[in-house]
Amino acid sequence: MKLAAGLVFNVETLTVIVVASAFGLFVGAMPGLTATMAAALLVPITFYMDPIPAVAAIIACTAMAITAGDIPGALLRIPGTPASAAYVDDAHGLTRHGKAGLAIGIGICGAAIGGLFGFAVLMFAAPMLARFALNFSSFEYFWLSLLGLSCAVIVSRGGIAKGILSLLLGLFIAQIGLDPLMGQPRFTFGFSELVGGISFIPAMIGMFALAEILRNGRGGVRAERQVPVANPFAGVGQTLNRYRMNLLRGAATGSVIGALPGVGGDLAAWISYSVAKRTSKTPEKFGTGHPEGLVEASATNNAALSSSWIPAMVFGIPGDAVTAIAIGVLFMKGMEPGPQLLTANPHNFYAVLLVFVIANLLLLPFGYLAAKAARHIFKVPKSYLDAAILLFCIVGSYSINNTMFGVLVMLVLGVLAYILQSRDFAIAPIILGIVLGPLVEQSFTTSMTIARGEIVGFFERPIAATLGVVTILTWIVMIARTTDVKRLLRKRKANSG
Repeated sequence: MKLAAGLVFNVETLTVIVVASAFGLFVGAMPGLTATMAAALLVPITFYMDPIPAVAAIIACTAMAITAGDIPGALLRIPGTPASAAYVDDAHGLTRHGKAGLAIGIGICGAAIGGLFGFAVLMFAAPMLARFALNFSSFEYFWLSLLGLSCAVIVSRGGIAKGILSLLLGLFIAQIGLDPLMGQPRFTFGFSELVGGISFIPAMIGMFALAEILRNGRGGVRAERQVPVANPFAGVGQTLNRYRMNLLRGAATGSVIGALPGVGGDLAAWISYSVAKRTSKTPEKFGTGHPEGLVEASATNNAALSSSWIPAMVFGIPGDAVTAIAIGVLFMKGMEPGPQLLTANPHNFYAVLLVFVIANLLLLPFGYLAAKAARHIFKVPKSYLDAAILLFCIVGSYSINNTMFGVLVMLVLGVLAYILQSRDFAIAPIILGIVLGPLVEQSFTTSMTIARGEIVGFFERPIAATLGVVTILTWIVMIARTTDVKRLLRKRKANSG
């Protein structure tokens, strides 16, 4: 451990962590830019660094960018990441109620606590959780992803029926492109750009950012423009103490789900927010500025980020897009991830753990500065602010594949989201359908091939059977809660009486 401390607590590594954190803070707070994009932009710079500073740059930048993504969500209702889309209505609702500082403070402190919790899990349970994650086959991933989609419907506003329709639209968009089994183009209509599918980043930018610009573009000044961003830590301690069980449960949920290869923190945040709403004594307050779900889901984000390094460090299997980038950096620096990293070079493993601690502790001072600087957003004229946001939306959409097709996707889906929102349709299930659609399809087709077309194969494995039963029960409860079903049951009861 002493050798690991020497690798981290030196001028070069600490400077890299601070600079990468500042860069991640900027990227995460800008609508249209993502944590994955920030990590990718740092890769060329890591060519000139030693192994530990190179990995530290990725970790610090990502942790800060994911947390900073909550800032535009709270102030402008434009989530910086797919995960923050799960609770953007509550974060923005607090801002409308004059509690913008509290909304940002909960995100900062929740992320820091969740990240440190994830660090503890990574340190003490990495080998065990990694072995558990390796037990997941396509059957478990199918049920887990389907459960995540179900959670998106549960937490969506506008009713379950409209939530299901929104989810189906997202799943349809996810079908565009090449069939993963046969490699045949689907729904491309002869356009070569559609062969690669619809990227969720331009879709997310358009459906949240552009739709918000259109929604607020009818003149007048936003009501929240007059709301000052107070001290982000004022009242946070009391709020976190009140919902301490949500905080711990969110951190635990993120640590477990983040350890599953290929899942990442996006799905964990949706599941965590859904659990908070289902177990709350006041579920009707969710989506209106209620801090309960915000506390639980924000703790999930960075906990999942930390635990996603478990399969990456122990087995060389990326937990999400960011750890996939980091694995490439590790290989490039001769720090080949795998079991030998914990045996032959344990000092490198513990050095990475120390970086997690420093990065999550830096969330507090950097988050405070970001929150205080965010108040200047309200001083910017509305037309200038919308123009700047639109510029970042275009840049973020264009940078995915360096083509105007991403910008076109952003514009089309932004207008579509604006129309749907005006009809009280939820947008979040569409985004999650686009993100998880490929995982659901690939897991289903692979599982059906393994089971030779027998549905019973989805329930033969204990973990898969448990997830399957939970998912099916969730859908039964959702259907039972719909207005039409309730009306039918009441009518039948009245007729029988």
